Amino acid sequence: MTSAARSMTGYEWLLLLALSCLWGGAFFFIAVALEDLPPFTLVALRLSLAAMVLLGVVYLSGLRLPGERSIWLAFLGMGVLNNVIPFSLIVWGQTQIASGLASILNATTPFFTVLAAHFLTKDERLTGLRLAGISIGFTGVVIMIGHEALYGLGEKLFGQLAIMGAALSYAFAGIFGRRFRRLGVKPLVTATGQVITSTVLLVPLALSIDRPWNLAPPGWEAMAAVVGLALFSTAFAYIIYFRILATAGATNVLLVTLIIPISAIILGSAVLKEQLEVKHFVGMGLIGLGLLTIDGRLFRFVRHRFFPRPAVLSPADKNS
Repeated sequence: MTSAARSMTGYEWLLLLALSCLWGGAFFFIAVALEDLPPFTLVALRLSLAAMVLLGVVYLSGLRLPGERSIWLAFLGMGVLNNVIPFSLIVWGQTQIASGLASILNATTPFFTVLAAHFLTKDERLTGLRLAGISIGFTGVVIMIGHEALYGLGEKLFGQLAIMGAALSYAFAGIFGRRFRRLGVKPLVTATGQVITSTVLLVPLALSIDRPWNLAPPGWEAMAAVVGLALFSTAFAYIIYFRILATAGATNVLLVTLIIPISAIILGSAVLKEQLEVKHFVGMGLIGLGLLTIDGRLFRFVRHRFFPRPAVLSPADKNS
């Protein structure tokens, strides 16, 4: 079985949980930073700082960036799909709609991924278990965040379409990024290359649209949020993301968008002392059930243990 189609190992699930914590904090960092910074400037700062951090990590690890033009073109394509488009759409979308609704819309990423992967790959086919698991998990996301978040559905249409567009872009990025393993590019180098190319594209865009030199200096809270967004939710997160993508495939790695709301709520409870409610536990349970369904091993065990298939007799056995 190919790595893309198989169930994830326990270590890969732990990496996925770590990634969900890192990306779960991104919505908080963005909300704080947007108080003082316009969207494109925020995204440009996020990527610029992350690129510098990743470059340092690459060279301290004894690795080097590739020199082949074809690989840098692949980095550029990945950067556009995985950073430029979704980061810009999410940050702008959060200026239009509430973060709860944005989280729900962002959790549609696995739906887009399994559908796109079914048609664009040979080893990540759409199965009933995957579709059922994603549906169960998405229901858990809606319950956990709360139906109140859906009250804004239908209003601020362009803000909602922006988040959905980001989810679709993430789906295509996950599929596109599978090629780096075939090219022999290590996950750390891939993370660095695609962030560098994204920075090259977004910095001029931010300078021309936002004209940041005319802005008031941001407060320390906003700058701390930018640093957290760049260091944890971008640099470190992408090292983990490309590690999982290289071994487990696009559909598996983008299940993280179902787990992000759990991480955000648990972090809110631990750090901000927010009260956990019954709906949170119900939602977490459904997300867990959805992930177990997608993983498939539990259901295969139950089927083989309690509903074994009858043995097929050979012609010789039938005649004996």
